[in-house]
Amino acid sequence: MWEQNYTPLADSLGFSTVVAAVPLVILFYMLGVKRKPSWIAGLSALGAALVLAVAVYGMPVPQAGASMVYGAAFGLLPIGWIVIASLVLYRLTVETGKFEIIKDSIGALSDDRRLQAVLIGFAFGAFIEGAAGFGTPVAVAAAMMTGLGFSPFYAAFICLVANTAPVAFGSLGIPITTLAQVTGLPVGDLSTMAGRLCGLIAIIIPAYMVVIMSGFKRALEVFPPIAACSVTFAGVLLWASSTFGPELAVILSSIAALAAMILVMKMWHPKNIFRLEGDAPATGGGHAHTAGEVFTAWSPYILLVAFVLVWRYQPMAAILNSVSLSIPVPLLDGLITRVPPLTPSPSPYPAVYAFPWLSAAGTSCFLSAFAASLVLGVSPARFIGIVGGVFKQLAMPLLTIASVLALAFLMNYAGMTSTLGLAFAATGALFPFFSAMLGWTGVFLTGSDTSSNALFGTLQVVTANELALNPILTASTNAATGVMGKMISLQSIAVAVAATGMASSDEGRLFRITLKHSIILALFMAVVTMIFAYVLPQFVPQV
Repeated sequence: MWEQNYTPLADSLGFSTVVAAVPLVILFYMLGVKRKPSWIAGLSALGAALVLAVAVYGMPVPQAGASMVYGAAFGLLPIGWIVIASLVLYRLTVETGKFEIIKDSIGALSDDRRLQAVLIGFAFGAFIEGAAGFGTPVAVAAAMMTGLGFSPFYAAFICLVANTAPVAFGSLGIPITTLAQVTGLPVGDLSTMAGRLCGLIAIIIPAYMVVIMSGFKRALEVFPPIAACSVTFAGVLLWASSTFGPELAVILSSIAALAAMILVMKMWHPKNIFRLEGDAPATGGGHAHTAGEVFTAWSPYILLVAFVLVWRYQPMAAILNSVSLSIPVPLLDGLITRVPPLTPSPSPYPAVYAFPWLSAAGTSCFLSAFAASLVLGVSPARFIGIVGGVFKQLAMPLLTIASVLALAFLMNYAGMTSTLGLAFAATGALFPFFSAMLGWTGVFLTGSDTSSNALFGTLQVVTANELALNPILTASTNAATGVMGKMISLQSIAVAVAATGMASSDEGRLFRITLKHSIILALFMAVVTMIFAYVLPQFVPQV
């Protein structure tokens, strides 16, 4: 059994941190400087990480290879499967002409691009995040916005920024419940504190999106519906996360925000309609359609919501999970030992690949697409043709997702990610600030708030206890601020690119433009965490 060593270079945390950061530097360099497609950046970073894991960290080659295979498999299912299913659903509405009716129904509410972006990208996307998670909201919302006439690049960018506030409670609260499991802290306290942090994010993000689009002055033109959306979302999130726990917090918040925003948009219209550069002139809502036509056009997404909720209903989930497969990863499961301070005592690092072929969110999404094809009168042959076209379109994005997850898993099992975490933990009194940045790094690396919590949750608690800080705050911060790393994770970018049909050459540009906003928002939340730690500790649940 091989034991992880978090300071392999001269027994120095500083030198070892420099080594551990090399794959990330290569990622940033290839995407941001060389402007290479994300699959090339992912494979380049993976190659560097493999060399360092074996040569510097001393990881046995069989375990290194097995960890990469494990990560790639996880990247394809469940994450890649969600992208495929979401895009099939969207392509179905386009191929049948129903998306034109969807477009007109949204246009009937408003032709203003700012309001459309917040309604679909933030509010509707948050609902999909709360129900399914794992990349589904970006795929669905970005595809819808592209169909509405947003440029693929702009739709991808806006949806990546929007998919932040709800992520900590995504997929029926899995990130928070996972955090509670790995830390041993009360799930209710973690949910309450994460709700307070994410509620603050929710207040900011809709307005932030609009300012990005139109500038501060023109953002004030649509203040009423934006305020209705953000305040309602944040208020319900604060209430639900502390009252019911993490499972339904974002679902209830997003439904309330959608209802509040639509109600205001029905009664109030901006004086000036905002369109994007290159947009066609505003059409005033497009053609009129009957209620039946609108309902039929929206039926694929109605079915998506229904299937996802049924899939997450606990009795049904238990039945579906009963046929899932759990496969111990050969040459990896239990053959690596994690050591303190990442764990309270030396313990085997499990590696069991869950193959949830029926219970996966992607399966519910795909079955909703198949059901929608029957409702819309699409023949099986035509449906198969749509599915085949989607697979062709997603070949390179799936390679990106597989390579980046292989990188994340390799760095995790080699101990490289833990080295980076310990470097953050060595910051003493500034740890609350860097606690937030640790969560951000974890989500950037893994593409998942759940994975980041599983990876760094214990480290956050151990460090907080050593520094006499409240572990509820640091653990919750890992989840809540980590969401800001979601918009720059290569998995998220690959999902957005695939869903919008954007050229792979634009991936580096998308990464560069989202990076700035990701850092700004993460630094803001890091400062907020410092304030909670030293100025407002009474607002943090006590252990």
